[in-house]
Amino acid sequence: MRTRLRAVFCDHLSIVRGKYLPGSKIGDASTRFCRSTFGVHYDRDLLNAPGAMMMQGMPDMELKWRHDDIRESWDGDTKIVIGDLYDDAGEPLELCPRGALKRAVGDWQKRGLTPKVGIELEAYALVADENGRLMPYDSPGGVVYGTGPFADPLRFNDRIWEVADELGFSIEMITAEYDSPQFEYTLTFDDAVKAVDDIVLFRLMAREIALEYGVILSFMPKPIAECGGSGMHINFSFVDETGGNALSTGEKGGPDHMNDLARGCVAGLMHHHKGLAGLIAPTANSYQRLQPGSLSGFWRNWGGDHRNVTMRVSAEGGPKARLEHRTADASANPYTAVAAVLQAARLGLENGYTLPPMETGDGFDNTDAKEGTAIDLKGATADLKADTVLAEAVGAGLVANHVFMKEKEVKKTRDLEGDALRDFYVYFV
Repeated sequence: MRTRLRAVFCDHLSIVRGKYLPGSKIGDASTRFCRSTFGVHYDRDLLNAPGAMMMQGMPDMELKWRHDDIRESWDGDTKIVIGDLYDDAGEPLELCPRGALKRAVGDWQKRGLTPKVGIELEAYALVADENGRLMPYDSPGGVVYGTGPFADPLRFNDRIWEVADELGFSIEMITAEYDSPQFEYTLTFDDAVKAVDDIVLFRLMAREIALEYGVILSFMPKPIAECGGSGMHINFSFVDETGGNALSTGEKGGPDHMNDLARGCVAGLMHHHKGLAGLIAPTANSYQRLQPGSLSGFWRNWGGDHRNVTMRVSAEGGPKARLEHRTADASANPYTAVAAVLQAARLGLENGYTLPPMETGDGFDNTDAKEGTAIDLKGATADLKADTVLAEAVGAGLVANHVFMKEKEVKKTRDLEGDALRDFYVYFV
């Protein structure tokens, strides 16, 4: 087979959609998709969502890419590229999550700061039994920070690492997590758009490679009820105009060494905590993970080297100084999630929000914070709808589409429990 191109975008449901195209498209090029894809739900229900134009003839949107963004793929004789979406007038599509992230980066660059991002993903490995029912992957010797065949008897993670390395993904870590069969995948820091492009493609690659081994690698927030949840931790910092880390005040990090930039960012993320959840923990399953005492980012709180707070101020200083936001999960579109976190941080700095006191409790039995996220998707969607300042910053059109789809999702999932709720999402997330 002659070399072909796989042109893709990550949609409102965090699903990677695309087309295989002939080799003649390997260059600065474009292709078209139906705009009403942004009205399609997990169950393939086509809805008249804001901006999807289902009742206006279901017109095209255009995916455009540059030659320099085309990459080698894990598919044989196939290259892959992520593009940006445009409307029929040639303007950036307001619903495009990648466009929302580019706007967030641009808003920070107006302040002379360029966001750097590192993302940690967690996932569970599932396999089908003889009846086709999904069961946890059997890793009887799995332990937290486990490596080798006891954690991964099929060694599918070795293959993920091998292919990722061949394709130039900068892996920082793959390890078994606290609950078996849960794994963590972390890529190194990079410019925000590049970092999210990498995590979207890495996630797609990992799922497709795992499938070759008969494994459904699910990044759902909580696919196994009796086990811990899976998050998508968003670490970020900023490069200033001199090339230095703008969060750094010296060799040491942590709360005692925060500058005004760090305090403003944390204040913004605390101020918009409830509204943020509707964007970055956006499924009914998210709220099985997002609970008090679960290390999930439920509470409106922050601290130092403390895994049971939402906003963690790294103890590392110098070039490694960073902030870590722990609420998001991978059912969120990574572009939208990072855009939302960066915009909330910017709003805190620009609007002078008050920074609440640092959490002193352990997060299990004792918590200073009294306000958390909503306890379900219905409440989180309402909180997002009410946070008009955050919505405007992220993109009013994108958020309106998101709110509509999530209000429908509340109704679609309200009678689903157990495996039925899991299976509504598991093959897509």
